[in-house]
Amino acid sequence: MSVKITAVSKALPPYTRSTEEIMPFLDIWLSGQEDRFARKVKKIFENAAVDRRYSIMSPEEVFTNTSFEEKNDIYVREVIKLGSQCLVNALEKAGLEADALDYIITVSCTGIMIPSLDAYLINLLQLRQDIIRLPVTEMGCAAGISGMIYAKRFLEANPGKRAAVIAIESPTATFQLDDYSMPNIVSAAIFGDGAACAILSSHEDDSGPQLLGDGMYHFYEAEHLMGFKLTNTGLQMVLDVEVPNTIAAHFPAIIHPFLDSYGYRIEDIEHLIFHPGGKKIIQTVEELFGAMGKNIDDTKEVLRLYGNMSSATVLYVLERFMDRGVPAGEKGLMLSFGPGFSAQRILLQW
Repeated sequence: MSVKITAVSKALPPYTRSTEEIMPFLDIWLSGQEDRFARKVKKIFENAAVDRRYSIMSPEEVFTNTSFEEKNDIYVREVIKLGSQCLVNALEKAGLEADALDYIITVSCTGIMIPSLDAYLINLLQLRQDIIRLPVTEMGCAAGISGMIYAKRFLEANPGKRAAVIAIESPTATFQLDDYSMPNIVSAAIFGDGAACAILSSHEDDSGPQLLGDGMYHFYEAEHLMGFKLTNTGLQMVLDVEVPNTIAAHFPAIIHPFLDSYGYRIEDIEHLIFHPGGKKIIQTVEELFGAMGKNIDDTKEVLRLYGNMSSATVLYVLERFMDRGVPAGEKGLMLSFGPGFSAQRILLQW
């Protein structure tokens, strides 16, 4: 059964600032800290390879000492708006009505809401009352591809159906005002907020790149590398400095057996749709792929324009390929990493 991606669309939050415009807020936040430390923090922001970030909150709100409850209330309110917007945009791109969806997967790890986002979207857009729901949480940056893998498996088992995968994240809602640790600072420097939706289909008449294969790769003894710790002030970032080195060490095992299982080699892959985790991870993967004659220019450009939006970001990279068009027959490899530690992969053919 052939499963295809028929459309991908993004939605951006209302607030945005360039890195240069954020510096005055950093000055206020860092007042009272040692000058050497303050200069180091500002250098991290300047060298993060992120020119602009979007947020569900104004900078004033981000740098205000509000409670976890207050920040999460903003998260709930705004992700409903963004989820509706990116799903409507994707349906329009695909030429579909809301009642064409049989399956809805919502992905997020940066806030807490019960009922989950999908329930609100069913009511707002009047999706079918028999639609199948799957909220995916706690998978971090890898979850955008994870949601697509779950959609693919559902559609393979159900010919003539369609699924929407909606990934929405607000890392700025997790910023800890009283935490001057490197994980909190680095995450603030590289992350931004955003939403994206991909529509997948097992309808014979629908067009788009075909998902030839998918897979997950789980690292042993690596739970400490990435994630969130739930504290009284909210979700506190866990981000180990060994993430890039760990990726590099496992890279051959992540890529080559996966492609080989579908009868391909890296030489057969024309396009790399890689999640921009951050500058160091991009440099690590660029060195590894560069040795194979590949580039991740679109990944770098998405990081520059928006920052790392956790699970949604890889869909921003995919949208660039979808919108500009890819010659028929060419193949792409989607790749992202997330808490666990794990790697998620999808093999595409246009």
